[in-house]
Amino acid sequence: MSDAIARRRGRPPRTESADTRDRILTAAREEFSERGYDKTSVRGIAKAAGVDSALVHHYFGTKEQVFEAAVEVAFAPALKVRDAVLEGPLDCVGERMTRTLFGLWENPVTRTPLLAIVRSAVNNETAAAVFRRLVSAQLLRRIAGELDAPDAELRAELAAAQLVGIAMLRYVIKVEPLASADVEQIIARVAPVVQGHLTGP
Repeated sequence: MSDAIARRRGRPPRTESADTRDRILTAAREEFSERGYDKTSVRGIAKAAGVDSALVHHYFGTKEQVFEAAVEVAFAPALKVRDAVLEGPLDCVGERMTRTLFGLWENPVTRTPLLAIVRSAVNNETAAAVFRRLVSAQLLRRIAGELDAPDAELRAELAAAQLVGIAMLRYVIKVEPLASADVEQIIARVAPVVQGHLTGP
């Protein structure tokens, strides 16, 4: 019997396979969020998901590949943010970008995977490389492509840096009074600065 046939016969049914993958990804996001990339292990993810670690390797491969898969799933709402940001006139893009990003952070459902991504990317170069690749390819290049400026990529990156920096202080480090400030007050103050990065002189 060939290895390929053996693997096919040993695989779970498709519906069970999808459930198992989802369970592993959910556990991975929680583990990366709580422990960061360095302290998270494939064995720990498997234990949290209630599966054998061999199944984690079977579906995803290495820890880096598990992280990338978890990030891609968690990054889906950010792609919706991208689309929402690009809808409408450019003279309001700063407000849309700021409001939609903080909307993700304020929502507990989307905040957990974002925390997992940011904490891991800050502490580990492998995780940071995965994060950079996704952010650059999926988000910043699309926004830069809508800007009529020779330094469009730099503008998009400066706008993102402004928002990520504030999110880090508010949601990760929890610096007061920023951490407890009303989100509408933050949006009102930050949106014009983001707009300036994107379309200012």
